[in-house]
Amino acid sequence: MASAIQSITVLGATGSIGGSALDVIARHPERMRVHALVAGRDVDALLALCRRHRPAHAAIADQHVFSRLRDGLLDAGLPTRAHAGMAAVEALAADDECDTVVAAIVGAAGLPSALAAARAGKRLLLANKESLVMAGELLMQAVRDGGGTLVPIDSEHNAIFQCLPPEGCDGRVARIVLTASGGPFRGRSRDSLAGVTPEQAIAHPKWTMGPKISVDSATLMNKGLEVIEAHHLFAIPPERLQVLVHPQSLVHSLVQFVDGSTLAQLGLPDMRTALAVGLAWPQRIDSGVHSLDLLQHGRLEFERPDTDTFPCLRLAYQALERGGCAPAQLNALNEIAVSAFLQQQIAFLSIPALIDHGLQALPSRPADGIETVLHADAEAREFARTHLGRFRID
Repeated sequence: MASAIQSITVLGATGSIGGSALDVIARHPERMRVHALVAGRDVDALLALCRRHRPAHAAIADQHVFSRLRDGLLDAGLPTRAHAGMAAVEALAADDECDTVVAAIVGAAGLPSALAAARAGKRLLLANKESLVMAGELLMQAVRDGGGTLVPIDSEHNAIFQCLPPEGCDGRVARIVLTASGGPFRGRSRDSLAGVTPEQAIAHPKWTMGPKISVDSATLMNKGLEVIEAHHLFAIPPERLQVLVHPQSLVHSLVQFVDGSTLAQLGLPDMRTALAVGLAWPQRIDSGVHSLDLLQHGRLEFERPDTDTFPCLRLAYQALERGGCAPAQLNALNEIAVSAFLQQQIAFLSIPALIDHGLQALPSRPADGIETVLHADAEAREFARTHLGRFRID
């Protein structure tokens, strides 16, 4: 499977992470090539990427638009083979002709293909946090069984990955500290958030991200999901995982050791750095990102997160402590709540309220298999949809 030129499949190619990954890959044609590109339903964007990167395969998850993809590739004179459907996406993630998989499909939909890549022993660059939140134990076991490598692409977890020794969180690590920007509403009171709009919530002060993850950053749920991720990635208990708000978004995370030392990874808020680390590790390559000039940026500030105003972080810790399928339920409830908010069906403050309501009402189950996890996910989504009415904006 391995070759002199790294063969890469990008799942979620038309999103922001996919675009950043393709930018880094294009800078190194002598050592990397695009094997397959996968998108959800945006055929036009996928065709544009195929014309530029000329992959061997292209897949669209929505089978209803397969003919547009197939015909578009033929019209462009490309030899790229067209595929459609989630089964095809999973097959491409496990394809023997591929060395590395960038898993950047947003939401629970990204779990099956991430698992397929892990089981096939790929170098898995994981940008889909929901895979670890929903089924962290199962995914990490799949990585071990498949004999591959998982490199986290979230800037915070990538920073920890760089700071930790190869042996991981053994007895030398005292604490891991995840940093959070605080989002667009940092410093606001809870009452002042009652009428915020989706446009205000997705206006992140530092990072360029999609609508869903931007809202998660505004509620601090993004950081809660990252706490759950870190627990599984680095095999560290929740009580040794801390969150600090760092509005400059230059220190991406810190690792504190038992001897009093603290290692931190710093850099500009650009996902291409983490992707370059994942694509080349343990080597270093040009990512297209400038080095950090601390004199230009000046002061670095840190503060405690306000979990009274932003209770989603607290809810994530509660789900992690509860264990089993609770993190999967948390993620599903959040996805439905955020979608409803973006559609202006519920208010911003109703996002944590709906999640809390669901976590209290849904049954607790052990996460003893992917079918159980997916059932808990579906059950939580149905619960959220059924109970949206009590939170709906009049």
